Amino acid sequence: MNILVIGTGYVGATTGLVFSEMGHKVTGLDLDKNKINKLEKGELHFFEPGLEEILKKHIDGENITFTTDPITAIKENEIIFICVGTPQDGDGSANLRYVKNVAETIGKYMNTYKVIVDKSTVPVGTAALVENWVKENQKNDIPFDVVSNPEFLKEGSALQDALNPDRIVIGSLNEKATNMMKSLYKDFTCPIIITSPKAAELIKYAANSFLALKISYMNELARLCDVLDININDIAKGIGLDRRIGKYFLQAGIGYGGSCFPKDVNALLKTAKDSQVELTILNAAVNTNKTQVNYLLKKIKKVLGKLKGKTIGILGLTFKPNTDDMREAPALKVISLLLDAGAKVKVHDPVVKIGIKNVIQSDDVYQTLKDTDAVILCTEWEMYKNLDWLKMKSLVDSPIIFDGRNMLNKETVEKIGFDYYGIGN
Repeated sequence: MNILVIGTGYVGATTGLVFSEMGHKVTGLDLDKNKINKLEKGELHFFEPGLEEILKKHIDGENITFTTDPITAIKENEIIFICVGTPQDGDGSANLRYVKNVAETIGKYMNTYKVIVDKSTVPVGTAALVENWVKENQKNDIPFDVVSNPEFLKEGSALQDALNPDRIVIGSLNEKATNMMKSLYKDFTCPIIITSPKAAELIKYAANSFLALKISYMNELARLCDVLDININDIAKGIGLDRRIGKYFLQAGIGYGGSCFPKDVNALLKTAKDSQVELTILNAAVNTNKTQVNYLLKKIKKVLGKLKGKTIGILGLTFKPNTDDMREAPALKVISLLLDAGAKVKVHDPVVKIGIKNVIQSDDVYQTLKDTDAVILCTEWEMYKNLDWLKMKSLVDSPIIFDGRNMLNKETVEKIGFDYYGIGN
């Protein structure tokens, strides 16, 4: 099939490359010329393991091309994926201005029947809005269908998630559009769920919100474990083996962040509020997440006393490893609270650079932690697990580790001579 992907960010680029891998001809459309120029050279404008290699492969094989010309792109492709951003507004709702702009543009330039696919994460009822926006901008009455096909990608493993999905959700009310989507995904072996567009839209929000609930639940249990002198990791293993619960998203830490969970949870809460339904459990999960970094800071102050004048080293800045995404990253709040308390802050991350006043960043992790009074691990990058902690002990002023991700082996670092403090560990 000839597929157009509008928006070449994280979701759009991954979606387009996966369809290229499946043998389809893909066009990536974006109005940002800098992004398109980089993609045409085989360069990603974001960090995602494995994706740049497959980009170069399909550029060389001419399975994917990129353009800034919406007129030709819309006319020449039969299936159009909308993969633009839906940023959060001040009231927690998803801002649909980019989706609306795309729908209006499709309406202006479409020349034959099209299947228009919402891949972006959008509130319930957006498919109907897209249909209206397209119709309002059509010059002639050309038939089309709007389908909801949410993505379920995890940053850091997006390529494998897209090539080997747990399920594919197709929200469609038209048999022709449904059959075209089923044909598009015919080589995938996972279950395909056919439902209404509204149900498909809610499935995406419900999935991310449920995972956020699991994280916040474990973080609250971790606080109890600290008081009862119990290792939260033992609890996670014990309940994770229950098939009804599962082992994933049971890791306690300093809270969730990123581009999906905070935004999607807030959007679902806004939808519920607009529908005059109170989601009390989800509200509680958000509150736990907001206060989890403060819980860590209380632990740090209990051990170190006043933080004014202390030098603290931060390991990891991104909200999770194997990504360069800093959106809602807990490390940013940790840094802010430390600076407010008068501490000196030194940071390291293997991928991203930040320009925060009074924060020192070094490319050398050992240099970062030299002469520090404590180390805080905020992101579970694999390289931190493999550091020479014996060498590290000789560099720090005080051998104290606060493991905000429960990543390190407590017994190992304590044998070296560090005082170790985890979350519920």
